[in-house]
Amino acid sequence: MTEKIIMGIDPGTNVMGYGLLKVRGNKPAMMAMGVIDIRKIHDPYLRLGKIFERVTSLIDEFLPDEMAIEAPFFGKNIQSMLKLGRAQGVAIAAAIHHDVPIHEYAPMKIKMALTGQGLASKEQVAGMLKRLLNIKDEDMTPFMDATDALAAAYCHFMQDGTPVTDKKYSSWKDFTIKNKDRIRCNGL
Repeated sequence: MTEKIIMGIDPGTNVMGYGLLKVRGNKPAMMAMGVIDIRKIHDPYLRLGKIFERVTSLIDEFLPDEMAIEAPFFGKNIQSMLKLGRAQGVAIAAAIHHDVPIHEYAPMKIKMALTGQGLASKEQVAGMLKRLLNIKDEDMTPFMDATDALAAAYCHFMQDGTPVTDKKYSSWKDFTIKNKDRIRCNGL
């Protein structure tokens, strides 16, 4: 049975999320998720150094085969976008330094892969991850940056490692009809 580890990164200049997904065959499982909290570091260049150091240590610890990273979204504040791009670039540099292939996904693509809605909330994404990966309440984190990072890894799993099946689906409705045993709805 093949096995690989996908590291997900949600770039941030104050808090950067990370999540690690182990895929054994066609079955994904969460290995770890958390955040790199750099809010106490005031020098922006030292923050970037800390991001590189921590992402490097996570790569050394978990030995991911691939990295999935969320692409910066386009906002109105150009300075914020530049800072976010730097943080993303440093995380990418850490992966390149370790010969880890990188895959970038737009936030809407990640949300669509998990929830079927490109405009899903962070809470909806976290809830779907909890169900899909059978994550216990005590293993969830209050930081949505961590669940967003794990979502990037899961999105890559869906893109790259879509489970082999003889079932074909024409829509989400068709999927739900053919997979009633896999779908749980609150209150229904």
